[in-house]
Amino acid sequence: MKIYDITQEVFSCVVFPGDPAPEREILLETAKGDVCNLSKFSMCAHNGTHVDAPYHFIQNGKKLDEVPLDAWIGDAYVAKFEGTIAPDDIRRILHQLDEAAASSGKEIKKLLIKGKATLSYEAAEVLLSEGKIELFGNESQTVGPEEAPAAVHRLLLGAGMVFLEGIRLGAVPEGVYLLDATPIHLGGSDGAPCRAVLLEL
Repeated sequence: MKIYDITQEVFSCVVFPGDPAPEREILLETAKGDVCNLSKFSMCAHNGTHVDAPYHFIQNGKKLDEVPLDAWIGDAYVAKFEGTIAPDDIRRILHQLDEAAASSGKEIKKLLIKGKATLSYEAAEVLLSEGKIELFGNESQTVGPEEAPAAVHRLLLGAGMVFLEGIRLGAVPEGVYLLDATPIHLGGSDGAPCRAVLLEL
């Protein structure tokens, strides 16, 4: 079994413009005679590699603790794409996913995009109309255009989809994997950091 760590390190992570960056404070140090090493940290729920619950953009959407854990864990398909994903592109990617599901005998409801890609609103409409995907993940810090991500978020999160943003798939070949992107249990939050891994079984 091969394990791919697809998570950014928190304190050196990419931060979405305008969000607060992670900070760490050292409280105790054994090198200074303290009984242990102890630190505290602060960060935005959407720093680095993180998940979005529907509540992130939808007032009555599910909060983090209302999303079942199997939304973050399960079979996933990794597809490579660079640029803006148009409707025909997402149809082709979903066709590849269907072929991979048929050959592996798995039901795949999680799609991860490898590369510097942006999901257009029109492609998001196709993704939603196909009704196959429950989790969409990408390497950007946001799903949709970085300068205006709200419309894509409202469309997909409003339909109950969840997001995995800020992943790192450079070392991961296209194909089917077991994803574990369980978020930190932050109760009724809009999102949370996670340690996302892919298992090649």
